[in-house]
Amino acid sequence: MPQTPPTRFAYLGPEGTFAEAALSSVVAPGEGVRQPAASVPAALAAVRAGESDAALVPLENSVEGPVPATMDGLSDGAPLVITREVFLTVAFVLAVRPGTRLADVRGVVSHPHALAQTARTLAGLLPGVPALPASSTAGAARAVAEGEHDAAVCAPIAAERYGLVPLADDVADHPGAVTRFVLVAPPGALPAPTGNDKTSLVAVVGDRTGALLDLLAEFAVRGISLTRIESRPTRERLGVYSFSLDCEGHVADARVGEALAALHRVCDDVRFLGSYPRDDGRTNRPVPDVAADAAFADAGAWLDRLRAGQV
Repeated sequence: MPQTPPTRFAYLGPEGTFAEAALSSVVAPGEGVRQPAASVPAALAAVRAGESDAALVPLENSVEGPVPATMDGLSDGAPLVITREVFLTVAFVLAVRPGTRLADVRGVVSHPHALAQTARTLAGLLPGVPALPASSTAGAARAVAEGEHDAAVCAPIAAERYGLVPLADDVADHPGAVTRFVLVAPPGALPAPTGNDKTSLVAVVGDRTGALLDLLAEFAVRGISLTRIESRPTRERLGVYSFSLDCEGHVADARVGEALAALHRVCDDVRFLGSYPRDDGRTNRPVPDVAADAAFADAGAWLDRLRAGQV
C-alpha cells in the first residue's frame, strides 16, 4: 500500500538556511507546512516523535565532507530512511546591518562548515577578526540582525530575509561547492526502482582482522559500485567502527538485496537507510550480465532443480 505523501516538513532552521532553500527546490510552498528546527538532531527528533512527516537535513559537502550530526543521527535512535536526495550549489555572502563598513566588523559568525569554506577569503577581507560558530548560517544572520554580532557568512536568502546587506558576494574559497541534503522519513513503502538509484546503509564491523575487507567484498563480487563510504566510531570502545555507505542500485535489485543479506551475516549490525532515486546528475554504471536480475533468477532456478534431484 503506498504511503501518504508527507505534508509536514522539518528542516535545519531558522528560516533562510540552505536547508530551507533545498527543501523549496523539491517541495512547492503550497504542498506542505515547513517547520524549522534548531539543529539536525531536533529535526530528526520531530520525525521520530510524529511531529513532522519528513525532515530535510544536510549529509555531506563537497569541500568539508560529511555532516557528523546527520550521520550519527541516522545511525542511532529509532530507524529513519532516506526517500530522496537533493544537491544544492552553495553561495555565501558576508552580510551586515545597513551602514556597517568592513572597518566596523569586530567579529564574524556562521556555521562551522561555512566558516571553514570561507576562511581564506575572510582572512583577506577581515585580517585578525575572529570567526565565531553558530548553529546555522541563517541563525548567524538573525544574530547580526538582532545586534549580537557585526557580520555573518550566510546565504543570500538569509541576508534578505533578516534585512541585511552584503559587504562582499561569493566569499567561498572554493566557488561552486555543493551540499548534499537528504529527505528522511519513518520506514514504510520504498520509492520504486528507477534504474538509476542509490541505497544507503550503516554497517558495524567487529574488531577483527579483515572485517572491512569482508564488507567491501560483498559488493565487489556482485558488481556493485560504492559511491560513498565513511567511518564513524560507535562510541562503544576503541576499535569498533560503523561504516556509513552508499552504493549504486535499489534494494529491490537482486544483487543489492543479496549483498545486504550477506552483510547481515558478516557484520555485527546493519541498518538500512533507504533506496531512492539518484539525483547527483550522474548515471549508475552498467550492470554486468552476470550481476543482472535475470542472471540471479537463472542461478536460483538452477539451484532449485539441483535440490529437487533434477540434475
